[in-house]
Amino acid sequence: MSALQVVAIVVCLAVTLVAVALFTRTVRRSFLATFRLGQPDPNRTNDKGARTVTLLREFLGHTRMSRLPVVAVAHWFTMISFGVLFFTLVNAFGQLGKPEWTLPVIGHFPPYEWVTEFFAWTGLVGILTLMGIRQYHHPRGQARPRRSRFFGSTFWQAYYVELTILGVTICILTLRVLEFALAKATGDDHASALHFPLTSWLGGAFGGLSVDALKNTIVVVAAVKILISFAWMITIALTPTMGVAWHRFLAFFNIFLKRHADGRTSLGALQPIMVDGGPIDFENIEDLDEDAPLGVGKVEDFTWKGLLDFTTCTECGRCQSQCPAWNTDKPLSPKLLMMTLRDHAHAKAPYLLAAEADRDSLPEKTKSLAGVSLIGQTGYAADAPLTAYDPHGPDAVIDEDVLWSCTTCGACVEQCPVDIEHVDHIVDMRRYQNLVESAFPNELNGLFKNLENKGNPWGMGARARLDWAKDLPFEVKILGQDVESASEVDYLFWVGCAGAYEDRAKKTTRAVAELLDLAGVSFAVLGDGETCTGDSARRAGNEFLFQMLAQQNVEVLTEAGATKIVVTCAHCFNTIKNEYPQIGGSFEVVHHTQLLNRLVRDKALVPVARPADTPTRSTARDAASTAGSVTYHDPCYLGRHNHVYTPPRELIGSLPGVELREMPRHGEKSFCCGAGGARMWMEEKLGTRINLNRTDEALATGADRIAVGCPFCRVMLSDGLTARQAEGAREDVEVVDIAQMLLAAVRRNQPEPELAAEPAPEPTPAA
Repeated sequence: MSALQVVAIVVCLAVTLVAVALFTRTVRRSFLATFRLGQPDPNRTNDKGARTVTLLREFLGHTRMSRLPVVAVAHWFTMISFGVLFFTLVNAFGQLGKPEWTLPVIGHFPPYEWVTEFFAWTGLVGILTLMGIRQYHHPRGQARPRRSRFFGSTFWQAYYVELTILGVTICILTLRVLEFALAKATGDDHASALHFPLTSWLGGAFGGLSVDALKNTIVVVAAVKILISFAWMITIALTPTMGVAWHRFLAFFNIFLKRHADGRTSLGALQPIMVDGGPIDFENIEDLDEDAPLGVGKVEDFTWKGLLDFTTCTECGRCQSQCPAWNTDKPLSPKLLMMTLRDHAHAKAPYLLAAEADRDSLPEKTKSLAGVSLIGQTGYAADAPLTAYDPHGPDAVIDEDVLWSCTTCGACVEQCPVDIEHVDHIVDMRRYQNLVESAFPNELNGLFKNLENKGNPWGMGARARLDWAKDLPFEVKILGQDVESASEVDYLFWVGCAGAYEDRAKKTTRAVAELLDLAGVSFAVLGDGETCTGDSARRAGNEFLFQMLAQQNVEVLTEAGATKIVVTCAHCFNTIKNEYPQIGGSFEVVHHTQLLNRLVRDKALVPVARPADTPTRSTARDAASTAGSVTYHDPCYLGRHNHVYTPPRELIGSLPGVELREMPRHGEKSFCCGAGGARMWMEEKLGTRINLNRTDEALATGADRIAVGCPFCRVMLSDGLTARQAEGAREDVEVVDIAQMLLAAVRRNQPEPELAAEPAPEPTPAA
């Protein structure tokens, strides 16, 4: 054995031992111990079979990565090569002592050699592609740096990981070429394309070297490969917040432990406030320990899954690129929020893990964390990332403006390739601010007061809930007056607060009622027995108020015998369908676009084309009948939260002569209108208005109508359209609900009612 080999073996073994020791210590102290600081979350390990299938599907199928196809393909090969090429690391250790050494049994097994070379090349091409994409989208090349999804990411960490993978793949391919050259030089039968299918063509590059020179070169390259690999392990062991590296280990756990075992995104229902691993019993709230956390006020109040979420963040910025708040120059970036919480959690962990008697001996920087608030004023820069966490800087970790900028649209959760549950964490922090600190935007005072006293956000009287039904050509049945039980009709029509009180939404309510009547579908309403579902209260963090409203509604619906409910509001749809089961109210809930689409398919409603020269009732009643083209805005709580994308589009497709023009951001990538997360009731004081951003995108399609399926969206987009029309946009564009367009098409063959003759004008008196 040469001196070179002895030195290589000693150095590589020493580095390996240090790396493994540091890695093991970090896993035990920085991860397992830190995660145990979080609150219990017992619902993450049920149905292990389904969770395993979900993990394999997302891992091997890269289903969460597929939103960016080129990135997905490049990342898939890079990821798979990390596991497959592990055996080349083992082989490299053997080559330090014997350059021609190969793995027993499989070392010269052609399929293994083919797989190794294939993934070495594809791993190389994959990482070069990812490096190129990062550079192409680098903030420095953007007119507005924050438009880059990599804005705020830790670039030195990303570069280090990328260069490590690049170096390893180059070493593997170089070793394969050297192995071929050595086999050829020694007359080995394995020196053929059968054993070196993708590297033998490069064998001539080392053809001039002697056998000893080839062996020494193999030892050097094998040592470099080992040192690169374990230097990377040492680096990440010393940097537990290096998400771009650690995600390749933690992502498997985060995906397996996601909320839904079947793989659904963690949207739809918000999780209830949890204490000691179980939901709070609001009927016996007085029995709750006074120290029990109501929401999240300190980083240790997050569940262990939340702490795992933060640490798993790979800083890819997909959530940031889709966030409506970030895209309208507000301070919230889901990515930067996760990074900040991750850094804070790991910085505070040593203090929390230390025994009370040992805390005085901790560094001042660590001890100071105990007095830092999670939410407060940090003095962030409006066009910069969140202030980097600094115990000696701001008195808070997350700025209150960051917390209240969220619309809870779910775009971040939908896009995240490692299944981080951003919305749940944001709402949990809002709950603490609301229920414990009473620190929330002033505008929410009026909302909460109206919901508590009047049962609706507008603060209007319950008797006005049926005003929308005045002058309809048929009687609207009311439960408790016209029918005794909801079982006597096909559907209970949940009108909702907007549908009952907001003038624009009333048009949708009337249209749906008329369509159901025309289709022969019987329905009844609760009238003044209906109250707000509590969606805005819950997403604003006022869980007590939500529980009060929800329990009242569940009791009313249960007593009414409601089983099938149709709603026009995406927020009511989500709340009744997904959240009321948490408090004992399970109902079959359909959105009006789903029901109307079914009725059109069943020919119960038949939309027809308007004769070019025949006046119709619908022309006078509803300008929606004149639309030649329409663009559809996906409501977040109908689309992303509940995956209802097809029925509204099929309805539009059923309208004769109407062309659907999709906006660039539609479907799962649809851009929020700005109303969700109780933002409907708050002023947008920072950045530009979200509804204007979305309105501009809709107008850019050139469509005659902007179709919606939610009254919140209608209000926001109507206001945005009015503002743009005041600035010179097309005056003939309107925002309408799909139900209005369908009603106009269904009634087109009905002639206009005859108008009464106008009375003759009275004679003008003589001067």
